[in-house]
Amino acid sequence: MESMDIKFTRHQESEIHTVFDVTLLLKGLHAAAELLGGLLLYAVGPGGVVRVTRYFLGDELQEQPRDAVANYFLRLAESLGGTAHAFAVLYLLIHGVINMAIVVALWKEKLWAYPASIAALMAFVVYQCYLLSFGFSFWMFTFTVLDIAIVLLVWHEYGVLKRRQKAAHARNAAHGA
Repeated sequence: MESMDIKFTRHQESEIHTVFDVTLLLKGLHAAAELLGGLLLYAVGPGGVVRVTRYFLGDELQEQPRDAVANYFLRLAESLGGTAHAFAVLYLLIHGVINMAIVVALWKEKLWAYPASIAALMAFVVYQCYLLSFGFSFWMFTFTVLDIAIVLLVWHEYGVLKRRQKAAHARNAAHGA
């Protein structure tokens, strides 16, 4: 897997790396939120989700019983019973674990992690696009776009890291010769 053959100045490379670091941080926060959400969803169970939702939306629904947003969230909570609840818990936990592993490995600049991350993120993108084909979700769309941006940044950083390692190897060979 070769990086795009675009030349950037040192300043541009620094800015790209900063964007990469920020997106990794965002991806890490997203992964932590997924893990926490999956654990909380598991802990409260399907009935607890409805009770918590009713608790937070109760006043709004009493004042405006036809509030579209409040009713949407209530219907969403009510739909998370049985297998839907189990799927949501598993999805959040598995997605969170994989994303956290990607973030940690990339932060540590493990060379194997770059192609593995691209493959995992592209699998997420394909699945998220599949889910979006059933209905638009602002958050799903946002995370899909973020994942695509991260794939491009990971690909770029992979090329930079490989060039840096190649240059270090060449320097070591020159000093050893």
